[in-house]
Amino acid sequence: MRRRLEISQARKLLLSREQLLAAGLPVRRLRQDVAAGRLIRLHRGAYVRAGDWSTLWWEGRHLLKVLAVRATSPGTGPLFSHTSAAVIWGLPLYRMGDKPVQIVVDGRRHSRVIAGVIRRDMRLAADEVAELDGLRLTSPARTALDVARTGTFEMAVGCADAALRQVSVTGQQRDADADAEWRADVLKRAGIGLRGVRQARCVIEFADGRAQLPGESVSRVRLHQLGFSQYDLQIPVTGSQGDQYWVDFAFLRSRTFGEFDGEGKYTDATLRSAPDAHTAVLAEKRREDDIRGVTGWRFARWGYEHIRTPDALGARLAAFGVRPPG
Repeated sequence: MRRRLEISQARKLLLSREQLLAAGLPVRRLRQDVAAGRLIRLHRGAYVRAGDWSTLWWEGRHLLKVLAVRATSPGTGPLFSHTSAAVIWGLPLYRMGDKPVQIVVDGRRHSRVIAGVIRRDMRLAADEVAELDGLRLTSPARTALDVARTGTFEMAVGCADAALRQVSVTGQQRDADADAEWRADVLKRAGIGLRGVRQARCVIEFADGRAQLPGESVSRVRLHQLGFSQYDLQIPVTGSQGDQYWVDFAFLRSRTFGEFDGEGKYTDATLRSAPDAHTAVLAEKRREDDIRGVTGWRFARWGYEHIRTPDALGARLAAFGVRPPG
């Protein structure tokens, strides 16, 4: 089971060449371990054990690369941007894959890739630069804009949803003023001449902070591609004993609730409220039965395998009697 990674956790996994040699690992053995895949070389003089690497999602792997670049940089270190800034802020990047670390370098005429690091020539306003846990990076608003400009639409929406959620949603309640202020702030930074501005504007307009997980964000993209329009997000339902529930989606025409069921909902201790997966599954079944009983609505469930393409999600929903209008 892969896991998420905080900055403090990532720093503990990062191994420098000096640390390995001081622990008694000969230079020859170090080279052999890298060649054999027992150690993963992240950047010059920075490594991680293959066993730790295999447990991480791509965001966590990229965060390790970011920290490796910082550890081998002098002074205050580089200014991270785009996907590299996103992983520092803890923003999700759906299916990002293996990407180079991205930093801002003022004064170059063109962006260049050197030693696995993209050096981007960008002009930033003072309020577009921030610092987090000793790392210099673009602000959340600028980061969301840059990912929206350059990432896939699915990745960009998941990142924007999460960034918007951080500033406009408390619990399950959305602050409409904070929502509008965030959109205006990001869009004003989408100046003429920036590559990908048209997509960025579409992403920011489409963003919805009520989406709690990347899978819900991508589900919204797929629903839009399928032509769905009459559905709502994070719907409150009061159970038979007064329990308050929230359901991911509600398809009004078919009187069906929709739930995105990522594996982590049951297996990731940081995402579930139950002490173990078995208890979480039983609690979810009781919750669904209660909601069905008080509303008379059906349930449709889907997972990551169903949101890879619009057709896959469309077929899954059709199996529950949920179809787009028309």
